[in-house]
Amino acid sequence: MPGLLRGMARTAAIAGTATAVSGGVRRRQEKRWAQQEAPQAYPEAPPAPAAPAAAPAAGPSVIDQLKELGELKEQGILTEDEFAAQKAKLLG
Repeated sequence: MPGLLRGMARTAAIAGTATAVSGGVRRRQEKRWAQQEAPQAYPEAPPAPAAPAAAPAAGPSVIDQLKELGELKEQGILTEDEFAAQKAKLLG
């Protein structure tokens, strides 16, 4: 009887892990698909009127961008290869 219970517990743990992983993959794919479809879903808006001349605003620093990439990788949104490619692009 203990062998049967152990087998059932192992099966339940494996099934739960597989369900969690597949759910994560599904969410990541849905986000990617939404990002790919978003530019096509809306027609191009007319250009905004020109703002008065002012000092150009500095964009986010490379360090901030690297931190953001790291967070995306930790969340599972970026794969290791995508992270490495974006990091190489930022560091030039």
